[in-house]
Amino acid sequence: MADSTAPRVTTDTQTLIRPEFTSPFIEIDRAEWSRLAGETPMPLTEAEIAAFRGLGEPLDMAEVSEVYRPLSRLINQYAIAAREMHQRTRRFLRRDGERPSTFVIGIAGSVAVGKSTVARILRDLLARWPETPHVELVTTDGFLYPNAELERRGLSARKGFPESYDRRALLRFVSQVKAGVPEVYAPHYSHLVYDIVPDEYTIVRQPDILIVEGLNVLQPASMEHPVAVSDLFDFSVYVDARTSDIQQWYRNRFLHLRESAFSNPSSHFRRFASVDDDAALAIADEFWININEPNLVENIRPTRARATLVLRKESDHRVQKVLLRKL
Repeated sequence: MADSTAPRVTTDTQTLIRPEFTSPFIEIDRAEWSRLAGETPMPLTEAEIAAFRGLGEPLDMAEVSEVYRPLSRLINQYAIAAREMHQRTRRFLRRDGERPSTFVIGIAGSVAVGKSTVARILRDLLARWPETPHVELVTTDGFLYPNAELERRGLSARKGFPESYDRRALLRFVSQVKAGVPEVYAPHYSHLVYDIVPDEYTIVRQPDILIVEGLNVLQPASMEHPVAVSDLFDFSVYVDARTSDIQQWYRNRFLHLRESAFSNPSSHFRRFASVDDDAALAIADEFWININEPNLVENIRPTRARATLVLRKESDHRVQKVLLRKL
């Protein structure tokens, strides 16, 4: 018989930590959160918002205004505070000539949860603040090992899992950006060919803010990797939703891709372009069950409680709650 006094532990979005402990987060509902934008202007147009919209995501002016406008204001305050602290430290060390460190934001979450859309919106909103006009966005896809290397290591079926990334290269990249190296190169990943593109790079030149978006960016350090890229983040966001909702979004996205990107002759997945709906959904479910859900449960969701802020979505893809880490 189960012990009725044992602590209840959930594995989905209802609980971030064991309930007998005090939560490190303040929970804020959407209505209260939206009011925190205050007089912050809404600089994006409907056309710009439409350009950010991911496959199947009902992003509109209300969502950007009520969720991401106050978030950009909050992050702006964190960035200003970090710069002021850097200036105080420089004065204490008598090194007034050094430029402020780049403010680094990590954005994590499952496949198909919408973290790329969040990253793109924040990139443009944060660039509108006078203190941070230069904002760069880099995804960790470029730091995946090339397919040939994944095959050599026996990791082809675990692409997207923590071990499939060149974590040292990612850490070196973010460290150099944060240190103010004039030009830092991030490898380019093509979702069309599903691989790293040789000799193609994103060049990052001393931004005010760097956004790093990826599945596993909130992974902690370990004995094997004593320093993690998350150690370099000044702010982090986890995009959260129920597993069942994310799976449905993944299925819907697969159908959209079958009709668009998969039909490109250069696409790695062109073999799926001609299958019917039932076959396509069966393939999507196989990928989900064997790869994406295990990665979410084993590696991604356990990092949720390490975020500065959690955006909790409902089944319609709209954020209904925000959890902000207490200072």
